[in-house]
Amino acid sequence: MERVAAYIQKEGLLSREGLHIIALSGGADSVALLLILHSLGYRIEAAHCNFHLRGEESNRDETFVKSLCKEHNIPLHLIHFDTAEYASLHQVSIEMAARELRYHYFEQLRYDIGAETVCVAHHRDDAVETLLMNLLRGSGIHGLTGIRPKNGYIVRPLLCLSRQEVEAFLREAGQPFVYDSTNFVDDVVRNKVRLNVLPLLKAINPSASENLYKTACYLREAEQVVEEAVGQQKAQLISKGLETQSEAVAKAALKELPSTAFFLHEWLGPYGFNAAQTTEILMRLDGESGRTFLTESHELVIDRECLVLIPRQAPMKSLKIPETGLYRYDDSRQFIFSISKEISISKSNSCATIDAALVKFPLIIRPTQAGDKFVPFGMTGHKLVSDFLTDLKLTVVAKRCQLVVTDCEGNILWVVGQRTDNRYRITAQTTSMLSIVLR
Repeated sequence: MERVAAYIQKEGLLSREGLHIIALSGGADSVALLLILHSLGYRIEAAHCNFHLRGEESNRDETFVKSLCKEHNIPLHLIHFDTAEYASLHQVSIEMAARELRYHYFEQLRYDIGAETVCVAHHRDDAVETLLMNLLRGSGIHGLTGIRPKNGYIVRPLLCLSRQEVEAFLREAGQPFVYDSTNFVDDVVRNKVRLNVLPLLKAINPSASENLYKTACYLREAEQVVEEAVGQQKAQLISKGLETQSEAVAKAALKELPSTAFFLHEWLGPYGFNAAQTTEILMRLDGESGRTFLTESHELVIDRECLVLIPRQAPMKSLKIPETGLYRYDDSRQFIFSISKEISISKSNSCATIDAALVKFPLIIRPTQAGDKFVPFGMTGHKLVSDFLTDLKLTVVAKRCQLVVTDCEGNILWVVGQRTDNRYRITAQTTSMLSIVLR
């Protein structure tokens, strides 16, 4: 118990004043956690989930935890789940279903009774199993740090003990516990690692588990250094577009980094890009501009000089303007249409001034389309809008977000924020002016 008490203090896991929930399954680990924290004088209540996955065993576990909590005068919260039905409904594995149900319940219970934390009974061997599983999946440094002592409101006070030490504590205390028979069948990856891989490693080196855990702790320290360094790189390299909620990084700056691949993984990983995608992005840095990579929430575009990351959004709309007035195009852009007899040519990119006599309503605000043409102000011949934007060296993302204002016949009056059409310019013969202001 002294080691657990010291570990709790070292990691800052539990307060003396707060209430703490023990996730109590009835197995050796959770029973030991309950007894240790109870003996150390923490304010605790237990929570047990009956997932109805093991027939009579599930009911046996519930009966056991009721008796245990009654014996030690510890409040117990019980809940029953139809886990198989949940898994089918949400199309997830039974393991994932049980995990989601369990942690959703813990969070709700924590809120309801005003508890500070939920204590789960993962020990050192669990952390080592997780490290090995992540290693097999090809995880980066984050996956190789094993299970953390604290993750939000979830805390793990027994990570300083091995499974053998946990069971030795219970034997010495004369405290029985229940066995989950599914833990002894190597039908899932964790069980295969626990039952086959770890015993083999311990046969090679009896200290294998302890040494692997030490390695995870070293990597956790290294991770902090890496996160600080990557954070500084992100702050220096990523430029943000407020209007499009985009992020851009110059290719030249990427190539100067000690590890471009690692930076891409750290930058793009949180947005759902996997290792295969980041590898291909790296390979195509100098490839054809316009290549796009997608996740459920974002897309990355390889532009001429930079990589541009933007949230995936619904297709841009067209907005009909039947008369003058104020119109909201989207959450970030409004347009004001007004006609005046006072003539003044605007030099602002956010305002277009046009000969009103040449314009026929209704007007349309819409995104650019393939084949769009106009006569840029100051020129006499037609030019493709796409070529015009390319000449301005706009990014692929900026081109995609570009709006135009057209008249009732589809003629472009204004490439918004860029250039008006020369055919509708104000001349000495203009008697009224149409002003279009973007704000």
